[in-house]
Amino acid sequence: MARELPKRSEVKEEYTWDVSAMYASKAAWEADLKEVVTIVSDLAKLEGSVMASAEKLLTALELGARAEQKIDLAFNYAERLFDQDQKNTEHQAMSQKMYGVVTDYQSRTAFVVPEILAADKATLAQYFAEKKELELYRGLVDEILRTKEHVLSAEMEKLVAMTGEMAQTPEQVYSIINNADLIYPEIEDENGEKVRLSHGNFVPFEESGDRRVRKDAFEAFYSIYKQFAGTIAGLYNGQVKQQIFYAKARNYASTLEAAVDANNVPSKVYRNLVETVNANMDKMHRYVKLRKKCLGVDELHMYDVYTPMIADAAKKVSYDEAKETVLKALAPLGEDYVATVKEGFENRWIDVYENAGKRSGGYMAGSLVHPYILLNFSGTLDSVSTLAHEMGHTIHSWRSRQHQPPQYADYTLFVAEVASTVNENLLIEQLLQNENDPQTRLYLLNQYLENFKGTVYRQTMFAEFEREAHAMVERGEALNAAALNELYKRLVMDYFGEDMVIDDEIQYEWARIPHFYRPFYVYKYATGYSTAVALSEGILKEGEPAVKRYKEFLSMGGSAYPLDELRHAGVDLATPAPVDAALEKFERILDDAEATLAKLQ
Repeated sequence: MARELPKRSEVKEEYTWDVSAMYASKAAWEADLKEVVTIVSDLAKLEGSVMASAEKLLTALELGARAEQKIDLAFNYAERLFDQDQKNTEHQAMSQKMYGVVTDYQSRTAFVVPEILAADKATLAQYFAEKKELELYRGLVDEILRTKEHVLSAEMEKLVAMTGEMAQTPEQVYSIINNADLIYPEIEDENGEKVRLSHGNFVPFEESGDRRVRKDAFEAFYSIYKQFAGTIAGLYNGQVKQQIFYAKARNYASTLEAAVDANNVPSKVYRNLVETVNANMDKMHRYVKLRKKCLGVDELHMYDVYTPMIADAAKKVSYDEAKETVLKALAPLGEDYVATVKEGFENRWIDVYENAGKRSGGYMAGSLVHPYILLNFSGTLDSVSTLAHEMGHTIHSWRSRQHQPPQYADYTLFVAEVASTVNENLLIEQLLQNENDPQTRLYLLNQYLENFKGTVYRQTMFAEFEREAHAMVERGEALNAAALNELYKRLVMDYFGEDMVIDDEIQYEWARIPHFYRPFYVYKYATGYSTAVALSEGILKEGEPAVKRYKEFLSMGGSAYPLDELRHAGVDLATPAPVDAALEKFERILDDAEATLAKLQ
């Protein structure tokens, strides 16, 4: 009989996150939602008079800030409960209710921004002079003014806001299908024992040293996506079409232009990334050739991509060992940084192990009380790296909330992947520092190369896929399963080169990537990684001055535009230079890996 995942109730409490830090009970959550209704009602009464006086403007901004803070906490509570077991119908209902609350808030307060935009600059200047308390909101008002050409009339803003709950349907349905409804086949593990595949164990099976297990897992896992490709393509098509609707409604030339403008990032940053990575594709192909040589196979298949190049060096790591390893790696960032990491470890900020119905993957979610980390820890080096990665997000969110008022505590998505990847790089550099055994060193270099391959090359491949999929719909072309399969397979061939056998199953991989339901997000992994390479190198080589700049960056939240925040830390992504430099680092790691392999032969 196959091993099944434990039920949520069977997981030890110490390995689960403590949602009671947000609300002691569902009743307390519901009471806060009632208060939100009152605040929103008070704000709605100001329609038509937001700019009548400095006092009215201040009241509108303060009520909006209060409502958003309470909605943020309530949303976090519902989503964390939902993600810990998406089969739980009560938690499904709570999550769905929160989307309704958000839509109601947005639709009932959609008049605020147009009314501010309708005022002349002299009136705004006068109000700021009259009411010193307005100074707290200057950054928010400046951002409103920056996007003036994309803001509609109050009536139209209300109508667009009312579509919000409906627009969430493709992502919500996809999440339920992908995490709860799809039942994956059983395979035999390395010991001949039947095990049911899941999101949590698929990658560990792909990392297995037993090629038969890798092949069986690969073919069985993607057989399910092949079966449901039409349905998932329909959901993704709906997701793209709703993004096109919003882009057109707000007078953007494309969905890409709309997405990057949300962070005040020029689209050339996206184009620079794709062009620079494509110009360095020879290095990716060289990595594939090295992997084939290390594994000693006549043909390198897609199910050989994740297994360590030196399989004998792979070992399982306990969660306690993983925590100690991460703490040691982050020591260069200072005692205060490490102390916060320990606080997260000791106070149940983390949901550690996979259980039936739990959301796949890993993430960090910020909240007003403290950040929360979702893991599906499996004991691999990749799991340790994920822990370090999500703890980077955590400290970024924690420091931002400690140093910024709530209005500016949330950093933009554009900088979101920087701190996480700095931690990953510090981890692998620390492990490599004193490792002279060729076999173990090559295993670690493999992990480093995997980080680059997975975060720069793979995410840029995703970015190309996403850009072209949106463009296809914008051109009036069909976005069905066949078209998506063809597009994805072509990109895989381009990125992996002639030394990789492109198995048919890989064309369905697009169907299992949840990030495609966060439009034009994935490119930020690649730009973030490139930034993190520069920052981690500076931290290790320059020491305290670089650490100081980095911590200042971590404390900025959303108080400045993202490119300016990164420039403060020492990186300018308006040019291709950081991506070029990161890929030069990738090449140096390749040199090290090839030299290390030579010692084993």
